[in-house]
Amino acid sequence: MTLRVGNASGFYGDRFDALREMLTGGELDVLTGDYLAELTMLILGRDRLKDPGAGYARTFLRQLEDCLGLARERGVRIVTNAGGLNPAGLADAVRQLADRLGIPVRVAHVEGDDLTAAHPGSLAAHAYLGGFGIAECLRAGADIVVTGRVTDAALVTGPAAAHFGWGPGEYDRLAGAVVAGHVLECGTQATGGNYAFFAAAGAAAGADAGAGRDLRRPGFPLAELHEDGSCLITKHPGTGGFVDVGTVTAQLLYETGGARYAGPDVTARLDSVRLSQDGPDRVRIEGVRGEAPPPALKVGRNRLGGFRNEVVFVLTGLDIEAKAALVREQMADALAKSPPSGVTWELVRTDRPDADTEERASALLRLVVRDRDQETVGRALTGAAVELALASYPGFHVLAPPGKGAPYGVFEDVYVPHGDVPHMAVLHDGRRIPVPPAQDTLVLQDPPEPPLPEPPPAAGPTRRAPLGLVAGARSGDKGGNANVGVWVRSDEAWRWLAHTLTVDTFRHLLPETAELPVTRHLLPNLRALNFTVEGILGEGVAAQHRFDPQAKALGEWLRSRHLDIPEALL
Repeated sequence: MTLRVGNASGFYGDRFDALREMLTGGELDVLTGDYLAELTMLILGRDRLKDPGAGYARTFLRQLEDCLGLARERGVRIVTNAGGLNPAGLADAVRQLADRLGIPVRVAHVEGDDLTAAHPGSLAAHAYLGGFGIAECLRAGADIVVTGRVTDAALVTGPAAAHFGWGPGEYDRLAGAVVAGHVLECGTQATGGNYAFFAAAGAAAGADAGAGRDLRRPGFPLAELHEDGSCLITKHPGTGGFVDVGTVTAQLLYETGGARYAGPDVTARLDSVRLSQDGPDRVRIEGVRGEAPPPALKVGRNRLGGFRNEVVFVLTGLDIEAKAALVREQMADALAKSPPSGVTWELVRTDRPDADTEERASALLRLVVRDRDQETVGRALTGAAVELALASYPGFHVLAPPGKGAPYGVFEDVYVPHGDVPHMAVLHDGRRIPVPPAQDTLVLQDPPEPPLPEPPPAAGPTRRAPLGLVAGARSGDKGGNANVGVWVRSDEAWRWLAHTLTVDTFRHLLPETAELPVTRHLLPNLRALNFTVEGILGEGVAAQHRFDPQAKALGEWLRSRHLDIPEALL
């Protein structure tokens, strides 16, 4: 008894026609859509300030208008967190759409995650709910289930629990569904999108798009789930991209920490996951172990942090450092009367000597300011920068005129007991079914570190080369922290990686992490290391603390760094 669950959205703004593509491309039982992220909740919160009836992903409604009849005809149920801050509002909008189109559908929603009223000063504060509210809605016959803030994996665990009849204590089965949900949640990242070895994959396909590795338009993933919690990750036939152990490994490492992947229904043990290739574009996931969830639910709290502005000065030709020093001194003098609370300068040396174009001869000097007062980072900065136009370094110009300063957000994690969150399934007939909080919980601690593999054989010849010739990586954000998952594709490379890429080596390769807490976790089944870096993103993505505010490319920076690699691995 297999349950086929697909994904048609990894974020708010993903490929618009993916819903139709997934409904027409092959067999499905359930189609999910993940529209929420930490930044999205802030955006939706600002929408709701302007219009109390807003707060959900309007894109989903437009997609559904094109595909609702198709889903009904094919018997595919739809489960989505597009409800955002207003799941009841989106559920009503879907009913109105269905009535207008003359398509009979049963629409239910899940609520109870909104704790904003209990967190004064927050623009939005929402608990991450599990999948059992979704399961209640599906068991009662819903065709479409709309949620607010649930865990990304809950979009899969809910349908699986409903289909197979799983109860709250069946931790191994639930953990298997969590892992499947984590692989699906980011859409095409499981089918070759954002994949470290994309160049080799494209070369393997050659000019033959029929080889299935055309990465110009990767297909969206689906999971064939089984009653024991195991699954098979694949995609519809004929769609682009590819599914192999590497693409699945990369997504498993995305935005995770240690061996325990905690959620409201279950704690999945990532160190138990076993992957195997089960044919072209088919990867089997099995052996996943589960434990009780932690005693508290995570609440994502978004608040406005103040106002932000920036100016990017273009420095061309000779004396780049001296030009940068001059304009920094001039701006410091101009802002001295009312200095912003936060000032950051960054010189990016994109210039080259004896360049054949002006752009290649230029470097960029970026000034970012933050303050609670919009005026302090608005006209004060604008006027100071503009007044330097004829009185600063030779060749003075900026990429764009400074604006008036824009609000920025701050994301924080807080935790509340399960019983403090009124998890509720609101069925298509209006009945309200409370979802009991988790009864068994586990105070999580990192499990004992697994033993290192045997060290590699006695050193042979080595070559100074980029780490990325041997290892893949994927990185991402969790609030102000980042993770970098690094994996290799052979046992020999794993023995070398596990003994070579220590925390000290990691800090040396990424100097921005040198003064920050860094933790390394071993995942031998995946031939992977997962590093967490605390505080590198400041107050979260919305605060835009650094050049890459979501740490999306932190792993690629690591792969580009050179170290001594055994020639046998190259």
